[in-house]
Amino acid sequence: MAAPLMVKLSESLGSPEPAVRLILSVLVGYPCALLYRRFFFHQPPTVIHLYHAISGLSLAAFNFGTQLYHSALCVLVQFLMMRLMGRTITTVLASFMFQMVYLLSGYYYTATEEYDIKWTMPQCVLALKLIGLSFDYYDGGQEPSKLNEEQKRSALANVPSLLEVIGFSYFYGGFLVGPQFTLRSYQRLVKGELTDCPGQPPNSVIPAMKRFSLGLLCLVIYAIFSPHYPDSYYLTDEYDAQPFWYRCVFILLWAKVILYKYVSCWVIAEGVCILSGLGYNGLGQNGEHQWDACANMKRLKFLGNKLLSQVTALAFLAIWHGTHSGYLLCFSMEFIIVNVERQAQALVRDSPLLTRLANSPLYPLIYLVQQFIHWLFMGYPLVPFCLFTYDKWLRVYSSIYFCGHIFFFTLYLGIPYLRKVLVPRKERSEKKED
Repeated sequence: MAAPLMVKLSESLGSPEPAVRLILSVLVGYPCALLYRRFFFHQPPTVIHLYHAISGLSLAAFNFGTQLYHSALCVLVQFLMMRLMGRTITTVLASFMFQMVYLLSGYYYTATEEYDIKWTMPQCVLALKLIGLSFDYYDGGQEPSKLNEEQKRSALANVPSLLEVIGFSYFYGGFLVGPQFTLRSYQRLVKGELTDCPGQPPNSVIPAMKRFSLGLLCLVIYAIFSPHYPDSYYLTDEYDAQPFWYRCVFILLWAKVILYKYVSCWVIAEGVCILSGLGYNGLGQNGEHQWDACANMKRLKFLGNKLLSQVTALAFLAIWHGTHSGYLLCFSMEFIIVNVERQAQALVRDSPLLTRLANSPLYPLIYLVQQFIHWLFMGYPLVPFCLFTYDKWLRVYSSIYFCGHIFFFTLYLGIPYLRKVLVPRKERSEKKED
């Protein structure tokens, strides 16, 4: 009954059936959160875990059918590793290796040249969640003095039960597309601690509806404009025949539209977490309640922030997304672009001449140029990310003469020499001492 109905709905919307199932499943998170608030908030933890597990498994079955066994197997193996290996570095390494090998094997055996919504999509979210769980479990056995503040907040003092891990893994607000959150946060949710009014469901309906409205707006914008900026246009003779400036501007506009597809799902899912209470983040500096706990969960922070760790993190993210060459190129370009931006900001800050220029009447013009470059090259790394295979992204980059590569590599190599000219020697020596 459900299958023919979904086929008709997808045909009427002009979207692939898996995409329709996915967006419906993300939206179903809102009634699931309302049911939790109304009927399960005051229930024992076991009942709440069962509710989250059953609702999440139902969504997984609705989207992927019997292929949900992939995620179930990974959750079970993760639990057994923690129980049998204990709080050891071996557990962390074994968890990392198993989850990543399983995920990459899934990518390899299901890979196509198009973006397909299949079981590997939530699996990449789950893999990162379970790897993070192993780190939190390990941190729970360490001396508190050896942990930073974030590790202390996430460390697990007790061994979680299988039902608890299942409820955490399949929580309807984060299983399909994220966001990431820790088991400690989930435990606090189950205990009723993530609320602005102790003992009662949180006053999070309005904050959740704000995120839902924003996500819905992004989804509408994408639905309206995506037919005018399809990925396939890059591979047509018509695109190649356009002037150089047109090809560049098309990348700029296409990137803006394509980002709405991802942002819409993320923001709508974040609203589900806020509605349930998982997004509660305590009081801010101005005394107002914050609901952004799930907005930017950094599960890779254990890698640190140094240059080598940045390379490692971006390399991991490239592999985590998939085996296509486009992912590796995308995150390689991100590394170059981010470092060029940091060098440029430091140059403007340390150079008296550039500082005066930035504060002069020419600033509006400089700002317009800076924004144009920002938006133009923000879409530049997205080309391989969305086209996947080298024959496709190579064709697009060749058509615009690799202008982004030339621009950023020139700056990456040239800014250190500009510092010698524009930054006084005293400033440079003080910078080195710092």
